[in-house]
Amino acid sequence: MKSTDGTNAPDGGTEPVDDGYARPDGGEDPRSDGGSVADGDSPFRTYDVERRTRRERLAFRFDLYVRSPARIVWSDWRTRIGVLILSTYLLMGTLGVVLVAPPDPNQGMIHTKPFQTMAHPLGTDGIGQDYVSLVVHATPVMLKMMFSGGVFATGLATVVGTLSGYRAGRVDSLLTMIMDMATAIPGLPLAIVVAVILQPRSPWLVGIVLTINVWAGLGRSIRSQVLTLRESDYVEASRTMRLRTPTILLRDIVPNIMPYITINFVNAARIVVFSSVALYFLGVLPFNNTHWGVQMNRAYRNSGALYSWEQAYTLLVPMLVIIILSLGLVLLSQGADRIFNPRVRARNSSVIADEDGTQGAGGDR
Repeated sequence: MKSTDGTNAPDGGTEPVDDGYARPDGGEDPRSDGGSVADGDSPFRTYDVERRTRRERLAFRFDLYVRSPARIVWSDWRTRIGVLILSTYLLMGTLGVVLVAPPDPNQGMIHTKPFQTMAHPLGTDGIGQDYVSLVVHATPVMLKMMFSGGVFATGLATVVGTLSGYRAGRVDSLLTMIMDMATAIPGLPLAIVVAVILQPRSPWLVGIVLTINVWAGLGRSIRSQVLTLRESDYVEASRTMRLRTPTILLRDIVPNIMPYITINFVNAARIVVFSSVALYFLGVLPFNNTHWGVQMNRAYRNSGALYSWEQAYTLLVPMLVIIILSLGLVLLSQGADRIFNPRVRARNSSVIADEDGTQGAGGDR
């Protein structure tokens, strides 16, 4: 048998070299030109998921897309704190509303200060409502607004921006003009006008109203990045192979801008938080008893929190809840680039590390 590197065997022939990467069936890896080549002939080796069993493929994808991002998140203290903060709010919005009684007037004495009694650890407001109940039952409403606003803004911006940057020509000119027109309109005044007209009561709709033109600026930024990516070698190769435009966008373009999209999703969620608090505080949006903006309005109007240090906690409690939520979003966004970076995920993947003979799960330190 002749070896690919010409190593002489004792019997005068040649014998194959054992490079440690023999195929399970004992054959040789196929070459793209129709021949075959042993793994030892090339310094490059492909991790072929399709050769594995179905169970091994599922384990590979679970490690690459679940365990590896979890390791990345846990390796950075900022991202770790951000995830813990957001997890706390998610628990409050799901399990907390079941365990904590809804706010009700006369739950306790009015203006009970924080930490005076364990029955009301955060105190009560001017009508005797417990602040723990108010904060917990306001969380699901805010989470729905954040999610709907973030998905609307980033989703629309991604679709319009990628199409505009990739197709160019008349399509690009038309979509760019639409984005410029939307950007030229002041966001908060437009949201106020639309809110007054629609009077939205659903938190999902409120989130969309508050981000009604946030998508335009993000769409322009995505367009600029796609204009650069569309000239890349791998995109040119996909066009040469006559792949459909949606396939190229989903496989080659969007994954490369996912960190930027994720960061802007978080920014859109923060815009929803601050805008909703402002409009509920001003009374523009329909009254919602448990919203943090309404709680701040009551602290200002009924408790005189701006004029009395004794009642300042009625304003500080919802403000601290809003600040901590915003901090969690900011800290999480800082780790978005590392989470969606395929090279970083590969370095943190134990499956790929085992295949390559390198030490994985050690992070990208």
